[in-house]
Amino acid sequence: MGSLFEGDAPRPLADRLRPQALEDVVGQEHLVGPDGALRQMLETGRLTSLILWGGPGCGKTTIARLVAERSGLAFEPLSAVFSGVADLRKVFDRAKDRRAAGQGTVLFVDEIHRFNKAQQDGFLPYVEDGTVVLIGATTENPSFELNAALLSRARVFTLNRLDAEALERMLARAEALEERPLPVTAEARRAMLAMADGDGRYLLNMVEALYGMGTTTPMDAQQLAKAVQRRMPVYDKSAESHYNLMSALHKSLRGSDCDAALYWLGRMLAGGEDPLYVARRLVRFAYEDVGLADPAACQQALAAWDTYERLGSPEGELALAQAVIYLATAPKSNAAYTAYKAAIRAAKETGSLMPPKHILNAPTKLMKDLGYSKGYAYDHDAEDGFSGQNYFPDEMARLPLYEPVERGFERELRKRQDYFANLRAKRRKAERE
Repeated sequence: MGSLFEGDAPRPLADRLRPQALEDVVGQEHLVGPDGALRQMLETGRLTSLILWGGPGCGKTTIARLVAERSGLAFEPLSAVFSGVADLRKVFDRAKDRRAAGQGTVLFVDEIHRFNKAQQDGFLPYVEDGTVVLIGATTENPSFELNAALLSRARVFTLNRLDAEALERMLARAEALEERPLPVTAEARRAMLAMADGDGRYLLNMVEALYGMGTTTPMDAQQLAKAVQRRMPVYDKSAESHYNLMSALHKSLRGSDCDAALYWLGRMLAGGEDPLYVARRLVRFAYEDVGLADPAACQQALAAWDTYERLGSPEGELALAQAVIYLATAPKSNAAYTAYKAAIRAAKETGSLMPPKHILNAPTKLMKDLGYSKGYAYDHDAEDGFSGQNYFPDEMARLPLYEPVERGFERELRKRQDYFANLRAKRRKAERE
């Protein structure tokens, strides 16, 4: 029960502007709009347990509360950061009592991914028997962070990052509530939307801070930056964003989009990513996606790694940027990567076939008697430095593993491959004749 004066206590702007109906939620029309999946679920009366996955400040808590109200269920909020097993037991006990009285319960667990696997398993019997409808909120990919058993009993809804249009609607609501325009120029207003980075709560906190300053002269973008501290980009080196941005960098490099690759590099470094991790991935890219189309690519990547280790930040980051530019603009080939994978696959399929005896050394008399090294042709003794002998196992047909592309240096390697293939064919023809 609240205190006598609770209604007079100041409430943050974000709380005062919290939507009172699902129709008022901005930026999530795919869920709560007329044809939204969540709206359809509520209108048909088939509410199931849910996992709401989205970034901070996109409306997960608000949607959970409104779903409970629309369904006529009691709302029990918990934070996985501050709650433990004892708190869960109390909630389950209250939910059992309500169920006996004919009322259901929505258990809302914020940051549900912070519960360990055993704690997540603890929800299962209460979800299965209908004691609670579980709504979990998470900023992390549920596929990685939540138990498969729990996921199989819940629908996952992905919430959008709030775009500029949704954030602008929130600004308009704040101005209507305050009955005065924000004291910022049009340019500064756009800067506020960018600084919010898709987080509606952060935007409203900025708005509240600006109103609290009591200024009436509109601030420009520079004055705004001084008045409101810029937030760091949302980036967790141990979570999905780490892999998403690395994937974006890798695929931008593969797609030869130098500008996009530099952007994703900047995003990773600005978010606090370990530059040496980036350096290692650039070396891998050089071998996997550039390969022998430009043999200098791996040298550039290794040099950038070495340079960063010697100079550190921020000077060494320029070396990483240079490597990104080189790799993005280099001709691409995964022929060596593909050849290696094919060789591994063939090795597993063919088992323990012996090399042909003529290419085996014969250090003992017994091995010579068995025919080891007999008939071996020393390539340097051949007129053109090429014997054309078979080096695959006798029981195995020749496999064409390496197929150079017609790009960069590999065009020259293809010519060499074709040259040796022609010589090999001539040797075989001569042997038959």
